[in-house]
Amino acid sequence: MTIELTYSGEYQELVSPELEAKLNVIHDNLQNKTGVGSEFLGWHDWTSRMSETFLQNIQETADRIRKNSDVLVVIGIGGSYLGSKAVIEGLTPYFHTNPDTEVLYAGHQVSGEYLAKLMKYLDDKEVTLNVISKSGTTTEPALAFRFLQKYMEDRYGEDAVSRIIVTTDAEKGSLLSLSREKGYQRFEVPADIGGRYSVLTAVGLLPIAVAGYSIHDLVNGARDAEKDFQQFDIHSNTAIQYAVIRNHLYNQNYSIEILATFEPKLSYLQEWWKQLFGESEGKDQKGLFPASVSFSTDLHSLGQYIQDGQRILFESFLIIEEKANDLSVFTAENNGDELNYLSGLSLNEFNLACYEATSSAHLSGEVPQIGLTIKELNETNIGYLLYFYMVSCAYSAYLLEINPFDQPGVEDYKTNIFKILKKPGY
Repeated sequence: MTIELTYSGEYQELVSPELEAKLNVIHDNLQNKTGVGSEFLGWHDWTSRMSETFLQNIQETADRIRKNSDVLVVIGIGGSYLGSKAVIEGLTPYFHTNPDTEVLYAGHQVSGEYLAKLMKYLDDKEVTLNVISKSGTTTEPALAFRFLQKYMEDRYGEDAVSRIIVTTDAEKGSLLSLSREKGYQRFEVPADIGGRYSVLTAVGLLPIAVAGYSIHDLVNGARDAEKDFQQFDIHSNTAIQYAVIRNHLYNQNYSIEILATFEPKLSYLQEWWKQLFGESEGKDQKGLFPASVSFSTDLHSLGQYIQDGQRILFESFLIIEEKANDLSVFTAENNGDELNYLSGLSLNEFNLACYEATSSAHLSGEVPQIGLTIKELNETNIGYLLYFYMVSCAYSAYLLEINPFDQPGVEDYKTNIFKILKKPGY
């Protein structure tokens, strides 16, 4: 698996001896787990450290859930749900209405109507819960778990214990204490891996396995990426190249990066990407603002702004070369729609032509572009892509001289909520 990277400018012109020396220091800090935020660099070599026993334990748990449950409800917010949802949405066929076990989410927002409707939906189905939180006190998932734990206990009685799985810190936190008290099965959130980098831990792997996808292939793809990106070569390491180009455009006063795709199934991968880069880079009044569009749909809305609006943004295209299922345009007897000229063309080929046309149009409008191309959507390629983005994000943040692994600004809104609602101590 490889990622093909293209850039609308001249990459070689961006790399000075000074920048190469700085990148070399960042590379060494990542490899040796030193530098700012190094206590949260566990993700960097996680896939190579992962044991077969660990993967087998997750797979066996997933197989049990798939056997006895119609629905797995994942309770979490941010990195505790976006990674698994991104992978599952990316791999699930359209209109897949009767999966063996459906994966649904709660605690990723606070809507009483959503939670009430969810519990009503669960009434005639067999259910397992997987609550994910390092501390157990993050407000949104904690609220959802309070309601859903009671729902499970009211419905299943003593058997609820075997249908609630906790993914939390190994050494501390209220959720750890509760799981020990109740006897819930427990998986660990590694202490040295933050939420937005946790998709390849039990946080993401268990829901993905329950959805019926190969976590071994996913992990193997990430392992390939880990091996590839260990090499320090600024002219072949695409993760470094992506970070360098982003940093160059940022220094040229472009403030917004738009991740554009022509595949709607990637919408939650875009959401995961936005959290990854937004929380990692948006500090000290620095960082690119991450946004996303789905083409060609958004060509008929935001496309106008991208083409002719303020020159404050650049595009990163994520292109899938091949699709598992496709349709070709047929010849119609009545060519009233004037589409017979497309006869024999597949819709994926049309999408690729649309990409070329969009790229050309936006370039004429002076919108810089990065292109990232993978061959097809499968577990191996998605695993590779996830690791690519994570390591490139670390380079990007370090080039801005900020800590990629904390999120101090997120605490401000939480503190204000606690004050408004008069939580003791606030």
